Amino acid sequence: MPHSRNQSLREARTGNHHSGSCPNRRQVLVGASALAAVTGAGALLCASPSHAQTPKRGGRLRIGVSGTSTTDSLDPRAITGAMVGVMIGQLRNGLIEVNADGELVGELAESWEATTEGADVWRLKIRQGVEFHSGKTLGLDDILYSLNLHLAEESGSPLKTVLSGISNLERDGDDGLTITLSTGNADFPSLLSDPRLQIMQDGDTDYEKGNGTGGYVLQDWEPGLRAFATRHPNYWKADHANFDEVETIAIEDATARVTALQTGSIDVMNSVDRATAHLLTAQGDLELVVQNGYKHYTLPMRADTPPFDNNDVREAVKYAINRQEILDKVLYGFGYLGNDHPIPASLPVFATPEELPQREYDPDKAKFHLKQAGLEDLTVQLSTSEAAFDGAVDAAQLIQESAAPAGITVDIRRKSSDGYWSDVWRNDPWVMSYWSGRPTADWIFSEGYHSAASYNDAFWKNERFDKLLMEGRTELDPVKRRDIYVEMQRIVSREGGQCIPVFAADVLAKSTKLAHGPVAVNWDMDGYKLADRWWFA
Repeated sequence: MPHSRNQSLREARTGNHHSGSCPNRRQVLVGASALAAVTGAGALLCASPSHAQTPKRGGRLRIGVSGTSTTDSLDPRAITGAMVGVMIGQLRNGLIEVNADGELVGELAESWEATTEGADVWRLKIRQGVEFHSGKTLGLDDILYSLNLHLAEESGSPLKTVLSGISNLERDGDDGLTITLSTGNADFPSLLSDPRLQIMQDGDTDYEKGNGTGGYVLQDWEPGLRAFATRHPNYWKADHANFDEVETIAIEDATARVTALQTGSIDVMNSVDRATAHLLTAQGDLELVVQNGYKHYTLPMRADTPPFDNNDVREAVKYAINRQEILDKVLYGFGYLGNDHPIPASLPVFATPEELPQREYDPDKAKFHLKQAGLEDLTVQLSTSEAAFDGAVDAAQLIQESAAPAGITVDIRRKSSDGYWSDVWRNDPWVMSYWSGRPTADWIFSEGYHSAASYNDAFWKNERFDKLLMEGRTELDPVKRRDIYVEMQRIVSREGGQCIPVFAADVLAKSTKLAHGPVAVNWDMDGYKLADRWWFA
């Protein structure tokens, strides 16, 4: 049930949120006995944080991570992939972050409030006494510079569309920033929690040096290979950045990551192979952390390119995919079915099955839509790579098999992981991809589905959708707002260029020597803040 209008607006306006006493039900720690219950069933379990205790300092954390490329960059306008994500969680801070309960918490913005009833003017109080790695003290010039990196006319940033509602930035005393929006937006503080919205030092354009206010100072960085950082001696967060050193190692091959963890070469890894996850816990000194968040696997079809410029073809493809098979055989139950829109079931605006029936595998309906498009059969190329998501190649083969009875021949084109995001994604007509998701409907729709969005990887345009997006952003009545977002989900599901077969849990594996509190699920690896929040027991 949506919050009341006053409650929702009050929480968004003031930046005052209170954590509950229970761990977030969307994140669980799974041991050997619990794994049997979750594997293949997608069940959610609740467990205590791993070795929860007072954080200790010391040691070198070694992170094995997939989602890397030699084209990786620390330019905040060009952040892609898990390796860079977990690095910026070490090196830089944002204005606002998301905690394990999904609540907004002040980072470099100490507090925030809407100063108008229409939520179109916001004041941020900027934290004082924060130091960059360079030794410079954080000031309003740095905040303004960092925001304008994304807002500039030729920025090329994917956040440009998300932040497009900002019409004016103005200093308010020595520690305040007033942000005026062209239209009200009760969700505006959530937009400032994007980890790509890092605060840079004013005028700094040498992005690859990693200068920031984060808990670690970059010492060495080889894109697509390795990064090494040491603790920032003047870090402003107490009980954070507890490791002396952090080594982030690119290991794209899932088997190689597991071997590195089992032999003690790394302490934690992302993207565990769900098929063999139970074997890791059998070792006794390893355990899993399962994050059921916003991540979803996508199959964007370029709606500006034949044959996908015909919605009947797109509908045929959606009906020709057996998504239950992907959930069972690729995710092994670690997730749930998608319905061709990006809103997770955990959000109150999620369209229920009564409002938007779950799309089922139906070759006959696929054939019907092919006929509506004037086709008896169809041959299409699907570009894939393990860079898209773990199990993407296997998922492509399942799609190939399930599409055949519908008269659709899927020609799988396996691409190199290196350069997949720069050369294949947003270039080939039909590809495999994933989204980490976003904590609000306005955010994910603005960044990936609006006609002018730079991450609109289906190149899909719909005037009604764009109009509803603006209406939903300014509507403060939660019931009316939810109705708007439900209609938008229907439009995307039935007319959009995205096929979204499943939502996937992030599964990490780690040494039992690593300790942590409740884990955030907004992004992989504890919201990319693993090195900032965890410690050795």
